[in-house]
Amino acid sequence: MSNVSDTFDGAAAKAARREKVFCGINRAAGWLNVLGLGFLVPLMKIAAGDNVAEQLGELKRVLLVPLAGILVFLAVWAFLAPKVQTSLGAIPGPAAVVEQAGALFADHVAERKKAEAFYARQDARNAALVAEGKADQVKVRSYTGKPTYIDQIYTSLITVGLGFIIGTVIAIPVGIASGLSKTFNGAINPLIQIFKPVSPLAWLPIVTMVVSAVYLNPSDWLPKSMVISAVTVTLCSLWPTIINTALGVASIDKDLVNVGKVLQLSTFTTIRKLVLPSALPLIFTGLRLSLGVGWMVLIAAEMLAQNPGLGKFVWDEFQNGSSSSLARIMVAVFTIGIIGFVLDRVMFALQSAFTFSTNR
Repeated sequence: MSNVSDTFDGAAAKAARREKVFCGINRAAGWLNVLGLGFLVPLMKIAAGDNVAEQLGELKRVLLVPLAGILVFLAVWAFLAPKVQTSLGAIPGPAAVVEQAGALFADHVAERKKAEAFYARQDARNAALVAEGKADQVKVRSYTGKPTYIDQIYTSLITVGLGFIIGTVIAIPVGIASGLSKTFNGAINPLIQIFKPVSPLAWLPIVTMVVSAVYLNPSDWLPKSMVISAVTVTLCSLWPTIINTALGVASIDKDLVNVGKVLQLSTFTTIRKLVLPSALPLIFTGLRLSLGVGWMVLIAAEMLAQNPGLGKFVWDEFQNGSSSSLARIMVAVFTIGIIGFVLDRVMFALQSAFTFSTNR
């Protein structure tokens, strides 16, 4: 009888441990899906002893089917690309694009080595001057080599981040005011509907003239071309955040607002304690949409404003017209798409971390 009881207790303990492991996997699954790593969940469940056939079917759905779609796309691209002739030659296939991506990275590494050598020579020269008692002749100059492809990616990220932050600072307060006040909403809504469809190409000349008139002494770390591009991003991307914030605020439970009135909470406290927590999911949805719009707008803005980012890279390669230009432009296209995907995943992760609806 004792052996039977021990066996039962052991089985129960094993089942409890197994249940605990699966609970941990299910908790991790939410974040893995947010980060685009959902294919790891079936593998983890198989390792934990779950039904292999069922999890292989799930793995097929979340990993193998998308990979098959990508492989079909690459095969069709490789087959059709040589058949399309342009003024710059045939459309480059996947191999040519990968080759140019490697060449761009090699150029970046070579440029960084040149910069390191420049600063090493400068330091040695200055040290020699100091040793000779000529410290007054010491000069420190910045390396003025051309920006590499990696540098241009960094510039684009800084620019879109600046425009997105400015837009967020404007859009969220306006959206909250619009959601709380029907009068304010009635006043602001026509302007939103008028300016929301305006193309960045229409905004850019106006922004260029205004920034040129106002920003008279541009600094090295914030050049005028970056400000023009960032402001254009702001003007085109803030509308989704305004609309979603207003919708989120207007749709909160009226009982919460009444509770705030009964407790005689100040407007600021009401917004901080009641309005924002309830409207946060829709606010983050607006922010995700705004960031996506801003990233798309940025490329056109950089082309025309000549901000040294990805947009200018694409324009320069188009103007260059060399045999490798098309492949390099396609490298930029894939870079823009991948970065856009990563930015959306980052915003989705923030939404999952800070909103109650995704953490249940």
